Amino acid sequence: MPDLTASLARTLNPKTVVVVGDKRMNGYMWLRNMQNFTGDVYSVQLDPNEIPGIEEMGIKNFTSLADVPGDIDYVLCAVPRQIAPRIIADCAARGVGGVALFTSGFAETGEEEGATLQAELGKIARDGSLALIGPNCMGVYNAKLGVRQSGEQVTGEAGPVGFISQSGTHAINFSLTGAAQGVRISTSISIGNAEVLDVPDYVDYLTQDDDTKVIAMYVEGTKDGRRLIESLRRATAKKPVVVWKGGVTAAGARATASHTASLATSTAIWDAVVKQAGAIATVSIDDTVDVLKALLFCKPAAGRRMGLMAMTGGQSVVITDAFERAGQQVPRLTEDSYAKLADFFNIIGGSYQNPLDMGGTIGFGGQSDNLERLLDILEEDANVDAIAMELASGFLARRWQADPSSLDSMLDLLVKHKERSTKPFLTTLHPGHVEEIAAQARAKVVERELPVFHSFERAARALSLATDYWLRET
Repeated sequence: MPDLTASLARTLNPKTVVVVGDKRMNGYMWLRNMQNFTGDVYSVQLDPNEIPGIEEMGIKNFTSLADVPGDIDYVLCAVPRQIAPRIIADCAARGVGGVALFTSGFAETGEEEGATLQAELGKIARDGSLALIGPNCMGVYNAKLGVRQSGEQVTGEAGPVGFISQSGTHAINFSLTGAAQGVRISTSISIGNAEVLDVPDYVDYLTQDDDTKVIAMYVEGTKDGRRLIESLRRATAKKPVVVWKGGVTAAGARATASHTASLATSTAIWDAVVKQAGAIATVSIDDTVDVLKALLFCKPAAGRRMGLMAMTGGQSVVITDAFERAGQQVPRLTEDSYAKLADFFNIIGGSYQNPLDMGGTIGFGGQSDNLERLLDILEEDANVDAIAMELASGFLARRWQADPSSLDSMLDLLVKHKERSTKPFLTTLHPGHVEEIAAQARAKVVERELPVFHSFERAARALSLATDYWLRET
């Protein structure tokens, strides 16, 4: 296969985009997705009934790709599958950088005709040194340039996470769910059936991409497992890589075959491959976003010993269980720490053995200077490698609603602690009976780039997986 590195770079960082085959019945979805694009956007459409609607959007339409002026870096193609080979041939002849083929109905159908058409597309693209993304995909999301897979995706400043997905839905959902929790995209590629460019090609690109600090992916399968391991090893030597595998059950494997025509891989083999390559294996979109929050917003841990802070006795018990079950440790603090705590800790209804049952000590409002004292003690404690704190929406939500400054003041204090701390610091804010208020509070935590998790279990697992990576690196 020809070296498509330069072609792929053009495709993912385009100056000119052409949309082929967009239609009114789809709301001119692809052209509207490019409304924030920083470069030039053109349309290619033959149907005279579609052209007026396209031009009403202020987009110049051509009836042939050959007529589009200048160099073309990225083509988004949404045409019937029988026409797709002709369009790919036109792109190759025109010297296009790359094409994302939205069209489905190829090898994933299991039909001979679909597989034959896909093979034909691949041959045309390879012979023409064309970076073909897909088929059966949603293409590229480059936030900085305004290239989108969905009109809901934000544009402007690039985030630090590169995402590769064999599912278009997961590519879009990851970008939206992640952004709501502070995890933003640098480049996302929905790769579909991966006829020409496979997962390792995109991993290699993101490994060299300066805007990408962490690589994440949703993968159903790969054509060359050994090559994927080599790409993952190169990547993990430079930056963290998080791998979410779909199709790990027998039924899931059948589903992947009809989704992207990917071959099944047993869970045991896949986990061994990921671990061998130094990457982090996750099991869901929430799991993936959680681990990324830990990697992006926590300082690396030097060990697994936790200092835990909960608002009540019952929560103290379950936060301890959650972190211990995830492979973390909850040790006794040093005697020096206990001596300091004895000076001010309210032991009526509370305990400072670790976890700290701190509600009575900080006044359930987080306004007391005692919160800062507790954080400082855990920071200085030689038996603590990381700190996790519960933000108790059940007790505090109404107070936050009545006096938003009370939450702001507490978060300001936590940000200052995180900045001066040498240890990972993370928070939890559970959903509850006042979820609307909790969601507003959670958004404020995210704004301050504090890692916040929806449960003790999710926080514990994310930190444990991130710690696996950090300790491997030391």
